[in-house]
Amino acid sequence: MNRLSLLSFALLLAPALAKDEAAPQELPNPQSFPVTEKIFEVVKKKADAPASADGMKPYTETVPSAKNATFDMVPLPAGEFTIGSPASEAGRKDNEGPQVKVALDAFWIGKCEMTWDVYRGFMENGKSRNKDGTLDRDSNNKTSEAPEIKDGETLVDVVSQPTPAYVPMHFEMGEGYGAGWPAIAMTHHAASKFCEWLTAQTGHYYRLPTEAEWEYACRAGTSTAYSFGDDASKLGDYAWNQENAEYTYHKVGQKKPNPWGLFDMHGNVSEWCLDAYLPDAYAKWQPGVKNPWNPAVNRYPHVTRGGHYYEGGPETLRSAVRVPSDPSWKAIDPQNPKSIWYLTSNQYIGFRVVRPMSVPDVKVMHKMWNTGPGPSE
Repeated sequence: MNRLSLLSFALLLAPALAKDEAAPQELPNPQSFPVTEKIFEVVKKKADAPASADGMKPYTETVPSAKNATFDMVPLPAGEFTIGSPASEAGRKDNEGPQVKVALDAFWIGKCEMTWDVYRGFMENGKSRNKDGTLDRDSNNKTSEAPEIKDGETLVDVVSQPTPAYVPMHFEMGEGYGAGWPAIAMTHHAASKFCEWLTAQTGHYYRLPTEAEWEYACRAGTSTAYSFGDDASKLGDYAWNQENAEYTYHKVGQKKPNPWGLFDMHGNVSEWCLDAYLPDAYAKWQPGVKNPWNPAVNRYPHVTRGGHYYEGGPETLRSAVRVPSDPSWKAIDPQNPKSIWYLTSNQYIGFRVVRPMSVPDVKVMHKMWNTGPGPSE
């Protein structure tokens, strides 16, 4: 099956996967599926998610493997909204349409972008690791090893985690890896594996937001260019951007939140979404489609959202803006092959996490942590 056929197949699967059904598709990264199964058991055992969205409340998560650092989650109700921008919106691009109504189940989303005080526990995990992130037990980091839990190891240990960064990934901005500063420059793969690592120790199922979930959260019930309206002159109140950021990121939560209490949805750092980037994605969705998701076949491109502090005018921070990832984002990485963990040429990409109200099938859970299993380059 060629790449185009695989992509078409993935698109046909999207509605089924969105309903948490195990689709008859070969699992990506199958060698790590036993780890997913063990994490799934932990999540199901905890099973403290409410039976209905009415019981969803904001909460603070504590992360043991990050020196008990915390982050806040905000519940969003199930609902429908129109994704994309109208042809009349200033700055609109073709990949923001056609507009289509989509439906989403209830979920929690990070109140802020993920920060270094949490992410650093994943990135600097204190274990000797192979290039693919498995534990290096044979002193040859070019080989992959079975993710089995052995004496002195935990389930969290065997989740695939990064090798040491070649350069400081904070790029001398802010207060280094200080608390409250957004974690940046991780690949889509690294962000997804972080979610797996987070789930293994908290018992709550975390993943990246789908593109539809992200825009739903950003708009917060609005249909204007920004979550605060159409007046770009107000951006400075809500977003760190090219006009006010002085070419550096800033601590999360310093600007005004959107109507649902979420910070930095516009600006500061761009954010990874779960989906593969397809320029005409919305044209493939039927009106009313529920929980749409475009699974990735290869590592590039994935969708990024929200705009950032570094460059681009006000139009790049609109709620509907979609930007595809690119291999050039790690162009200066001197390794051969280049790292699957770090974007050494992109200092403005981060992410926030989502926790769906309902725990999916174990195979769907695995696919959402292992999207884009193709070549790293």
